[in-house]
Amino acid sequence: MNRRWLHWLPIVLLLAAVLFGYSSVVDSAFEVWKQQFRQVALSEGIHAETVDRALSGLLPDSKVLRLEAHQPEFTKTVWEYLETAASPERIATGQAMLRDYADLLQRIHTQYGVQPEYLLAIWGLESNFGNHTGRYSIVRSLATLAYAGAVERRDFWQKQLVSALRILQQGDMSPVAMQGSWAGAIGHTQFIPTTFEAYAVDFDGDGHRDLVNSIPDALASTANYLASSGWERDQPWGFEVRLPANFDWSKADPDYWLPMNIWGMVGGLTTAQGQVLDGTGEGFVLLPAGYRGPAFLALRNFQAILKYNNAQNYALAVGYLGDRIQGKPPLTAAWPTQDTSLSHDQKSELQALLTSAGFNTDGVDGKLGPNTRSALRRWQVEAGFPADGYATLQQLDALRQRVASAPRQP
Repeated sequence: MNRRWLHWLPIVLLLAAVLFGYSSVVDSAFEVWKQQFRQVALSEGIHAETVDRALSGLLPDSKVLRLEAHQPEFTKTVWEYLETAASPERIATGQAMLRDYADLLQRIHTQYGVQPEYLLAIWGLESNFGNHTGRYSIVRSLATLAYAGAVERRDFWQKQLVSALRILQQGDMSPVAMQGSWAGAIGHTQFIPTTFEAYAVDFDGDGHRDLVNSIPDALASTANYLASSGWERDQPWGFEVRLPANFDWSKADPDYWLPMNIWGMVGGLTTAQGQVLDGTGEGFVLLPAGYRGPAFLALRNFQAILKYNNAQNYALAVGYLGDRIQGKPPLTAAWPTQDTSLSHDQKSELQALLTSAGFNTDGVDGKLGPNTRSALRRWQVEAGFPADGYATLQQLDALRQRVASAPRQP
C-alpha cells in the first residue's frame, strides 16, 4: 500500500481546522506527533523536563505554514536587489553604527580578523540593524514546520527543533527570549539553531550566548562564523574589474580560479579604474548581470560570505554594502537595466528547453545553479551568444524557437 499520502495528513487536517473548525482533530494529531518527537529529542540527549516544558500546551501556528506555502517569488534583478540592500539610508545607518560601536567592533576585529564594515553589512541585511529580528516563537515555528511543513524539509526542521531545545537546556536563552523569523532564524544576524550551536559565542561575558538581546554576542558570533568559514584576515571580498574586449566569457565561472596577477597578465583584467592588478590572492570572475553588466573579481572572502548565505546576490550585497559603509565609491560600470529577471516558471522552462535541446541541466527546479549555468554556456557557444552563463528573456525566446522548430522524433 502506498503510504505517501500520510505525509500530507497534517496539512490536510490543519486546512480543515481553518476552514471548518476541526481543531480537536488537529490537536489530537499534533499531540501524537509531539509524543513521537519527544522520543526523538530524548534520544538526542534532551532532558525530559526541557522537552515537556517546551511542548506543553503548544499548538501549531497556521500562519507559519501559510508563509512557507506562499513565499513571494523573488524576481528582482541584481541591480534592483542592490539598490535596496545598499540604499543611501542603510549606508548612512551603517556608518553611524561604525562610529557608535567602534570599540566593540575593534575588539571583534582583533580576535577574528573580520573587518567591521562587513559585519555591519550582514547585520543591516539580516535585520536592518536589529529593527526586524522577528517576533515568532522559535520553538513553535520549528515544531509547526517539523509537523506539517513541506515533506522534503521536515527532517531538517526537526533537527533544528532539537538544536533549539538544546540551546534552551544549556541556558543560553529562555523560551520567551528565543524569538525570530517564522522559519526559525534567531536574533540580529539570523542564525538557525544548528548554526547557533556551532558558532555562537558569549562575547559580552555574561555566561550566555544571546543573539537576541546582546549585540556583542550577535556580531562576534557572526565574525566567528565567517572566520570559521575561511575568512582571510583583513583581505577584501573582491572588487570591480574591467575586462578586455576579447575576454573569453566562458572563463567567468565560479569554478575557474586564477591568481590575481595571472588574471592581470594573461586575462587582461585591470581594476575598474584601469590600474594593473597587483594583489597576491586568487579569485574568479563574477558577472552577476552577464557580459553587459559590471564585472568583479571575487576572492576567498566572497566564498566565506556564501557559506553564510549561499546566494551570489546576497554575497555581492554584503561585499558592496560593506565597501560603501567603508567609504568606497559606487560601481563604475552600468547595469543592463533594460533586462527583466526571469521568473521561477521561466527559469524552469529554460531548464526544460535546454535539456530538450541536448544540454542537460540535471533537473528542473527553477534555480539557475552551476549545472544550469554550465548547460546554458554550452548552448550559448553553439547559438552564437557570449558564453557568460547569464539567462535573458531573449535567450529563452531563442530556445523556444529552436525546440519548436526541431524535427520531431518518429
